[in-house]
Amino acid sequence: MNNDVLWAPWRMAYIKSDAKEEPRKVEVAQGGDPNCFICQAVADSTEYDRERLVVGRTESTVAILNRFPYNNGHLLIAPKRHIARMELLTPEESRDIMAELSYWVGAIEKAMNAEGFNVGLNLGRVAGAGLPGHMHWHIVPRWNGDASFITTIGSAKAIPQALEAAWELLRRE
Repeated sequence: MNNDVLWAPWRMAYIKSDAKEEPRKVEVAQGGDPNCFICQAVADSTEYDRERLVVGRTESTVAILNRFPYNNGHLLIAPKRHIARMELLTPEESRDIMAELSYWVGAIEKAMNAEGFNVGLNLGRVAGAGLPGHMHWHIVPRWNGDASFITTIGSAKAIPQALEAAWELLRRE
């Protein structure tokens, strides 16, 4: 038996799509980065929230499903402004981010029966930030036994739900 193969038939839609197609570009606000996927999501119409994986917005924050999740329901909470450092947050943005982190942990717990969470922030590329110019917090839901043996032995991860299904579930919350 080949342990390097994971059965994931839902990926066929991605494979058949033109993966090289440039994402839809919109004009971002002054101070934003036109190449930043968070700035693009913030600037775009809510009619494209599903395409952008945006599950929620407040006056100063946006909640986006991670397109490359560590686990099912992995969310990113970011200020709408394109900033990279915590000291640049206004007091209102700081309060809003904390409120959104609390809200989404509760929503994921309710919608997905999560048993625990990893919540974190990577500041700077050397700290693991994949998008170092636009700070964002990760909310990673966890379940007892969710990683099983596969991440330890197989150097692979299994995500049990398609992003579209997770978007639908969390959007209802």
